[in-house]
Amino acid sequence: MSAASATPQGVTREFVGLPSPLAPRAGAGGHPCQGIYHAPAGGRPRTAFIATHYNADFSEHYLAEHLAARGYGFLGWNTRFRGNEAYFLLDHALAEIGVGVRWLRERAGVERVVPLGNSGGGSLMAAYQSQATEPNVTPVAGMRPIPAIDDLPAGDLYVALAAHPGRPEALTAWMDPSVTDETDPLAADPGLDPFAPGNVPPYDPDFQRRYRAAQVARNERITDWALSEVERLAAPGSRARDRLFTVYRTWADLRMMDPTLEPSDRRPNHCYAGDPAKANYGVFGIGALSTLRGWLSMWSLRTSQCRAAPHLARITVPSLVVHATADTGVFESDVRAILDALAAADKSLEYVAGDHYFAEREGARAEVADLVAAWVADRAA
Repeated sequence: MSAASATPQGVTREFVGLPSPLAPRAGAGGHPCQGIYHAPAGGRPRTAFIATHYNADFSEHYLAEHLAARGYGFLGWNTRFRGNEAYFLLDHALAEIGVGVRWLRERAGVERVVPLGNSGGGSLMAAYQSQATEPNVTPVAGMRPIPAIDDLPAGDLYVALAAHPGRPEALTAWMDPSVTDETDPLAADPGLDPFAPGNVPPYDPDFQRRYRAAQVARNERITDWALSEVERLAAPGSRARDRLFTVYRTWADLRMMDPTLEPSDRRPNHCYAGDPAKANYGVFGIGALSTLRGWLSMWSLRTSQCRAAPHLARITVPSLVVHATADTGVFESDVRAILDALAAADKSLEYVAGDHYFAEREGARAEVADLVAAWVADRAA
C-alpha cells in the first residue's frame, strides 16, 4: 500500500505500509510496519538509506529530504514499537526492519542499502546489520525463537549519527542512583542525590565513582526483580505472563549538570528534556514505563542485546560515525567507543557543530547531509 506526492523541493514522498511477519494488521486498518520513502523526483536512486528507532517516529526523519535532494532514497521506517516502547522486543523489531530493507531492494529497486543509526537507533541498526551478517540474537526469557530473523538482507554500508552506545548503557548513565524505593518518585539517598545541596558541580572524583557504581547497581536490582517476577508469573495457575512497571528519575547523568566532565560545546545544565533537575522528577524519562520482558530485552545491562558493542564487532562494511559537538546526551567517550568497536577496516569519525538533532544551528542539517552523501559517493560500486 502506498501513496505518493511531490514536494516543492523536487523530492517525492511515498507512504509505505506493509505487513509484519509477527503481528496482524490493526482492526482500524493500519499496517504494523509503516514509513515514508523520500526520493529525488523523476529518478530512481541506486542507493537508499533506512533509519529506524526503538520508539521514536522516524518516518519524516530530518535528513530524509536533504539526502533525497542529493540523489539518494531515504526510508524513514517504523516498526510496530513506534510510540510503544514499553513492549519492545529486539528480535521482533529486527524482523520488521527487514521488511523495510526488502521493500527497498525489491520494490524501490535500489542496489545498495545503508542502515542509518541515529540517536537510540544507532544500536538498533547495528543490531540489524549484525544479525543479517551473523545471526546471533536470541529471544527474551520465556519467548519463542523468531524464524523471520534467520535470513535478513544485510546493508552495504553503515552510518552511526549522533548515536548512543546502547539502550542499557544510555539508561544506566542517565539514571538517578539515589532512588531508594522504585515505587516512590521522591525517595532519595541524599548522599547520592546529584541535586542535593551538598552535591554540586564540579563533582569530586569520589562522588563520581560512588555515583557510577550505584547506577549500575540500580540497573542490576531492577533486573533481579524483573527476572524473579517473570518466574513468579510463569508458575502453574498464574493468569498473567507479564506486567507493567515504572522506572523513575532518568535524567541525571552527571555530565548533564557538570560541563567539566568530558568538556564539549554542549549547553551546561541541560538535557534533551530541558533542565535536568526538573526533568528528572517529571514523567517523560526514557524507560519510564516497561514490561518485564521489555526491560530484559531493551534496558537491562545483564540481559539486553541492545548494547551496540557486540553488534558493531560484526559489522565489516564501510562505516561512518558522526558526532554532534554540542550533544547533551552523547559524549566523546561514547562515539570513541562506537568507532573502536566497529570491525570495519574502512571506518571514520567526523564531527559536526550542532546539538543532538542538528536543529539549533542554521545549516547544520544540510552540512550533515553533504558529509554523509559525499562519504557514500566515495564508496560507490
